[in-house]
Amino acid sequence: MMGGVLTAGSGQAWESELVAILDRPDSAMTVVRRCADITEVLASAATGRAHIAVLDSSLRKLDTEAISRLRLCAVAAVGVYPAGEESARARLLALGITALVADDAGVQNMIAVADEAVAELANHPESAVGQSDLRRSQPPISPEVAPAKAASGRGVGIVVAVWGPTGAPGRSTVAMGVADECALLGHRTLLIDADVYGGVLASAFGLLDESPGLAGACRMAANGRLDAAELIRHCWSVTPNLRLLTGISRADRWPELRPSALPKVLGLGSKMADLTVVDCGWSLEADEEISFDTMAPRRNGATLAVLSEADVVLVVGCADPTGMDRLVRALAELKEVAPQPQVMVVLNRIRKTGWSAGQASAALERFSGVRPLQSLPEDRAATDAGWNLGLALSVAAPSSGLRKALMSLALQVAAARSESVA
Repeated sequence: MMGGVLTAGSGQAWESELVAILDRPDSAMTVVRRCADITEVLASAATGRAHIAVLDSSLRKLDTEAISRLRLCAVAAVGVYPAGEESARARLLALGITALVADDAGVQNMIAVADEAVAELANHPESAVGQSDLRRSQPPISPEVAPAKAASGRGVGIVVAVWGPTGAPGRSTVAMGVADECALLGHRTLLIDADVYGGVLASAFGLLDESPGLAGACRMAANGRLDAAELIRHCWSVTPNLRLLTGISRADRWPELRPSALPKVLGLGSKMADLTVVDCGWSLEADEEISFDTMAPRRNGATLAVLSEADVVLVVGCADPTGMDRLVRALAELKEVAPQPQVMVVLNRIRKTGWSAGQASAALERFSGVRPLQSLPEDRAATDAGWNLGLALSVAAPSSGLRKALMSLALQVAAARSESVA
């Protein structure tokens, strides 16, 4: 196969041997550039002249973001690791590099692996490693770090994204309530705050958000060093069956929630928990390239990554005319960015002075063709008690109407999980 090759061998002997072979007149591949670091690799990949990047495992700043950018440039990555060093090989796999070769395998084997990598990328041009790939490649969770066993279901867990349009429809309240109720049902549950506009779940549980949380987990995942034990260390243990991975405390920290690292966090989460509930940001806008000539950071990339990896999306909207208008538009937008997940619509804040649950459901079905899964009543006294005390509604207001509706919603979400592992 013809192709331009980038190499970044960190001064290893294999790089000189590979370049010498590829520089021969009869070689089907040509060396575009020998790069000194990953920055030079990415800059060269952006020119469009290369199809393969052969990278040494010791290359500094080699992370999931770099691999994701190479894929966006249609450049296949080949990882070279020291023979016999399984830790180096495992790290390359964790970064999303599946085309691997030992440094003593010989140049011809490297070329063969590179050919296969280019063909694989052409057949599967996705820009990020999917969660299903992570579920297959990650080792089982060790008993020493695994949470308590669930009452039902022993397979891989599901990811439930809680999302909704602008206007504060109650995403965090729903995410917190569903996660808490699922945990009370006996399911191992991981609640993740992935709101790029500033997370609130730490304060909702009355926690001082001084831990690295999701940002720290993303950093470790980007470097290929996140495992189950490290993920658990980044979590708060709220109840025996509920763990919380806190979000960013300030909105300007959004670059720390790397879209390329989130699938790895979610993949591990689905290994250690029956349900991984993720509180997402509201915006799905992804037009940063309009303002930049090069690959731009995407503020909403984390939200889009979560939605693309989710098995179920709970869409939360307000049951009033303004909220309904936003919800109908949001459902159409969601289909464009995440057409695969199972979508469940939740109508929140049903008030006695506004639309009834039946009227709101009829309006939604008329204008979007979607029937809501659950309606949640407005219960300001219960939510105020919960947020003021830093407690879930199951503790702060166990007999409230909102809590009972969240129990019903949690049962339906848990049923979706049971269907996925049946």
